[in-house]
Amino acid sequence: MGNRTPVVNEEEGALVAQRLRALRQAPVEGISRRTLLRRSLGLGVALWLTEVTVGSISFLWSVASGQGGRVRVGTLDDIAAMGAGVPFRDGFPVYVAAARSFVVIVDPKVGAFRQGIDEAGDGHLNVRVLSQVCPHLGCRPNPCIEDYWFHCPCHQSRYDRLGIKPAGTGFGPAERGMDRFALEVDAGGVLTVDTGHLTLGPLPVPLGQPGVILPLVPHQEACT
Repeated sequence: MGNRTPVVNEEEGALVAQRLRALRQAPVEGISRRTLLRRSLGLGVALWLTEVTVGSISFLWSVASGQGGRVRVGTLDDIAAMGAGVPFRDGFPVYVAAARSFVVIVDPKVGAFRQGIDEAGDGHLNVRVLSQVCPHLGCRPNPCIEDYWFHCPCHQSRYDRLGIKPAGTGFGPAERGMDRFALEVDAGGVLTVDTGHLTLGPLPVPLGQPGVILPLVPHQEACT
């Protein structure tokens, strides 16, 4: 048997070749690995572009929402009264709807605002005015009475009471701290906020390093 030469029928060979060509040309059922990879990559890019677009719109809205005007907020006593009993004089942020922002005393021990103009919103007048718009995707972070930190309810970004974003995992996806408005304190101690002049928040600071205030209650997650 080992010396026999197989005989292939020409008609059968042509039929087999025809079937192979048909299989090659037939549409592939399901999704190929290459197609799946392309679709996954495309979806990832689309999601990234969506997040960037929404973030940009949120930032532009935060600037436009203030109508580019100056809002007279009032004296330290006026703002404390707006807080409806929250410990504003102890450094807890108070929301001011007219300016769509949070006002917070930088050093409660000083107990007063300093007269002058603060175009960068850095707080050297012992007061800082923070935009109500989260730098991530535009939700409104709210201060938590338990730890004095801001907690964003949408994606869990967290900031200390002066709007500084802690670096590292566990503090949410925001890439910077809360944005700040320019302000002025006149000779009578009256605070005026310039909602048309906004400075982007600073880069995150590692927790425990100078520049970020520790929460009063460690790992507080009750406020969202």
